[in-house]
Amino acid sequence: MTRSATTTWRRAEVVLAPVLLGLLALALWETAVVVLELRPFVVPSPTSIGAELTGNAGIIATAALSTALNAWWGLVIGVVVALVAAAVSAAVRTIDEMSAPLAAAAAVVPIVALAPVLYTMFGASTQTARVAVAAIVSFVPVYVNTLRGLRTVAPVHRDLLRAYAATRRQATLTVTLPGALPFFFSGLRVATSLAVISALVAEYFGGPVDGLGKAITSAVSSSNYPLAWAYVVGAVVVGLLFFCGSSGLERAVLHRRSQR
Repeated sequence: MTRSATTTWRRAEVVLAPVLLGLLALALWETAVVVLELRPFVVPSPTSIGAELTGNAGIIATAALSTALNAWWGLVIGVVVALVAAAVSAAVRTIDEMSAPLAAAAAVVPIVALAPVLYTMFGASTQTARVAVAAIVSFVPVYVNTLRGLRTVAPVHRDLLRAYAATRRQATLTVTLPGALPFFFSGLRVATSLAVISALVAEYFGGPVDGLGKAITSAVSSSNYPLAWAYVVGAVVVGLLFFCGSSGLERAVLHRRSQR
């Protein structure tokens, strides 16, 4: 087998392996529901969930778009604030020591306690509270990882820049920022998933009657469990899109940097 054929096969394996595993899991799931005669409130069959997906595709897509927009804006705000805060903390040690307890507190605040408070502050008729929840949750991993990356400079690189009498700006642009990129993207991958999860969970506790969280609770309250699972599938798709987007951005940026 030639090298190009081997490379093509390996790339195909990356796609085929999870697809085949997913199909096997769905087949076992369907078999278990039929053989064990499981009731829908325990777990519905994949075929019934698929029927709800196809029959309510437009409604599910609308709810998914609402949740995705809240997660997106929360992610953008959280990432921007985290980058600014990490840059300032890396430059000024005192600010880092002052902000460390605040970052730790933000990391452990539960969404179930935060969302109702924010709805009271911003009102239950707007999406502001949901965006704020997603922003706060997204802030922590990006801030922590970026700050660590900004401080992770190999001593040999630092000594080399001093030997060449490089300015602080030159050192930042040539060594510090490129070295912090992998750390930033590690935090971004975590933040993308957390943004979707937090926006979804925040919808359970109030706000406008839209989004996947409200749709899931509404379907469960009306005992339409296959539809509720169909909305869950919509949430999974949104999460995968966010994660794949951040992974694709990471590959593009790091690949371009490696070619310079």
